[in-house]
Amino acid sequence: MKYAIFGDIHANLEGLEAVLADSKEQGCTDYVCVGDIVGYASNPKECLARVRELDCPVVKGNHDEEAVLDTSLEGLNPLAKFAMEWTRNQLDEEEREYLTNLKLVRQVRDFTIVHATLDTPGGWTYVTNKFDAMASFSYQFTQLCFYGHTHTPRIYVKGDSVDAAEETSVDLTMGTKYFINVGSAGQPRDGDWRAAYAIYDVENQNVTIRRLEYDIQTAQQKILDAGLPEMLAHRLALGK
Repeated sequence: MKYAIFGDIHANLEGLEAVLADSKEQGCTDYVCVGDIVGYASNPKECLARVRELDCPVVKGNHDEEAVLDTSLEGLNPLAKFAMEWTRNQLDEEEREYLTNLKLVRQVRDFTIVHATLDTPGGWTYVTNKFDAMASFSYQFTQLCFYGHTHTPRIYVKGDSVDAAEETSVDLTMGTKYFINVGSAGQPRDGDWRAAYAIYDVENQNVTIRRLEYDIQTAQQKILDAGLPEMLAHRLALGK
């Protein structure tokens, strides 16, 4: 059994389709989404439909939550605010209900999934270093937890201490916990524009983060054609 674990799609259909195509080539049998299906790019409805077709476990991201609220968006940066107002106008009531009902944390088989952190999953705080990761490890009751939110792949390892692994692949060791950011399928922010996702190989007890090219030009043009801010298209190529 192999799980393809992805998230932070942010309405980038081209990035999502590349991840799903690659996961099939890698022999993945199951799928898991760590949230933020919508927001920023031009295909929220299509990405939402694609994820739902997979009939896979999904947790709620902060953009998924914002998309279904009627509250003010004043707290968001201008790009996110514009994109969220646009996104809210694209979704129908049934799609909004689906996003509303997503859980913040789920256990799947022998691992946990969350969008942001385990200590305050609805607070949407960021894990950017090992000290941030320590707080979530305190609430992690499975060996493995996969998350997103920062759009940056990262593997945190808790044995005698907490460390950030430099590798993009890790063999799981008994008695050690792992808090793994799967990166972003639709808007990476680590300076690498390629889509990212993780594969959890249950039989071989290994997790690998993969990067792959996708049709970024089409994704960018669709953002522009939708009337969304030019910077949302430009940043895809920067990986920021």
